[in-house]
Amino acid sequence: MSRQDNALRWDGGPGHYEVYYLSLTDRGSGCGFWIRYTMVAPLDGEATCSLWFMAMDPNDPSANVGRKASWPAAELAAEADPFSLRVEQATLDERSARGAFEDVAWDLTWEPATRGYQHVSQLLQRAKIAKTILTLPQPALAISGSITWAGRTIELDDAHGGQAHLWGSKHAGRWAWIHANDLETTHGERRPGTFVDGVSVYVPRFGREVGPSTPVVAHVGGADFLSTGPLQVTTNDSHFALTSWSFEANAGGRKLVGDVVARREDLVGVTYHDPDGQLAYCYNSEVATLQLALWDGNTLLERLSAPGRAHFEYAQREPIEGIELAVR
Repeated sequence: MSRQDNALRWDGGPGHYEVYYLSLTDRGSGCGFWIRYTMVAPLDGEATCSLWFMAMDPNDPSANVGRKASWPAAELAAEADPFSLRVEQATLDERSARGAFEDVAWDLTWEPATRGYQHVSQLLQRAKIAKTILTLPQPALAISGSITWAGRTIELDDAHGGQAHLWGSKHAGRWAWIHANDLETTHGERRPGTFVDGVSVYVPRFGREVGPSTPVVAHVGGADFLSTGPLQVTTNDSHFALTSWSFEANAGGRKLVGDVVARREDLVGVTYHDPDGQLAYCYNSEVATLQLALWDGNTLLERLSAPGRAHFEYAQREPIEGIELAVR
């Protein structure tokens, strides 16, 4: 893993937000979790840092929870090498995530990844075209430990997930995101080390919506798949909605085809605050289902799935009627 993948980008000034998140699904219980360490420095006002915790139980969606607690930015501290992050008393580093607030707590460990991945090409980063930069420092983790929420505690049993880092000045107008690293073949054979992570965004430009721009990174079929070039991200096919996303990404003559489905009742709604004060509304499920196929020309190389173990997010600028916002 590059030491810079997780380095804090905030320079102390206004107009910036930054997020570190861990998403995982536990095979033993079927539950999915989304833990976020965040900060926002508004254009007007004091900077803050926050902890977010979301839990989804597909066997009892009525018990899904979303929690958030915030503090002044003085409670945020970070080191780049070796990476460590602290928000209040919660910590995140290359091998672990630990924290507690209100009625939730997590104590998680893993073996660190050897390399990270970037969704935004260096060309676009240098041109400062993208208002958000997404990186995936730890794409395919096997996670151990315990999680507590709403009076319930589980010891993780065969849990898998990934850790990402993003920063910028403004969220997109609307987007979809997928991560999965607990994939299996049609015969139920598991594929350790295989993962896919992608995002598809529309952004406002000159009074209209432009997009989608769809970068996808993966390690599948025994090799990296990187569809992040400026031409690739604008020509990759993508169609998404509240509970689904279908995409086709191309790289080096290969094609990765994905179909994501999330049950509406599994979505946990949260609110994002941009530094300029505008809001985005996100609907997330860590227990979605992904069907994935890797093609080389007309030859199918591999067909994989992650039933109930894919991480999916849909977001837009208006709240969706009928889905409660667990975090405002």
